[in-house]
Amino acid sequence: MAVEEQVLVVERKVVEQVGMFTGLAFDVDSYLAALFAPGVPRFMPRSQAEADPTHKQLIPYVIMSCDGKYLTYVRGRRAGETRLVGNRSIGIGGHINPTDDMPLFAADFYETTYLNAVEREVAEEVSVEANHTDKIVALLNDDSNEVGSVHLGVVHHWVLDSPQVSKREQMITQMTFMTPAELREVRDTMETWSQLCLQLLEK
Repeated sequence: MAVEEQVLVVERKVVEQVGMFTGLAFDVDSYLAALFAPGVPRFMPRSQAEADPTHKQLIPYVIMSCDGKYLTYVRGRRAGETRLVGNRSIGIGGHINPTDDMPLFAADFYETTYLNAVEREVAEEVSVEANHTDKIVALLNDDSNEVGSVHLGVVHHWVLDSPQVSKREQMITQMTFMTPAELREVRDTMETWSQLCLQLLEK
């Protein structure tokens, strides 16, 4: 019998204590301090987490840019989240799963463990053959739909020094770089999180 996937979660009340929001929150430091405080993040079976709105699954959502254009793709039929198939996205990322080098209660869990997990998660989906900077620019929340109610996005912005990105996952299709203006023209085809992040791209 296959072992069930474990995903990184925090209790919803942790977010509420800082301030529940809809859309994007830019007070990044306050939220990160609360979310990654020792003992707060933990792992939960994914089937349980998907049906439990008292917890939020932490999802790194990595937006990549190069020379003013942003990486975008369409989620194909093999997408892990079937509810998002066919939607255009500007975010790469997914659930954080435990590994042998992931001490949950380490004081530096965010610096040593979470950020390494983000790099691993991105590398599973795309190959980035460019140097990049990484900055968390916002938190993202949307309780208006089934998917959003149990997830909390941590929006990273990777600035690449060249557009050398190729896909690794079959679920990624029609991958290209587009300007904010071009993305606005296809906004209606985007998943909700990407629509919310569009306003970030002008900043």
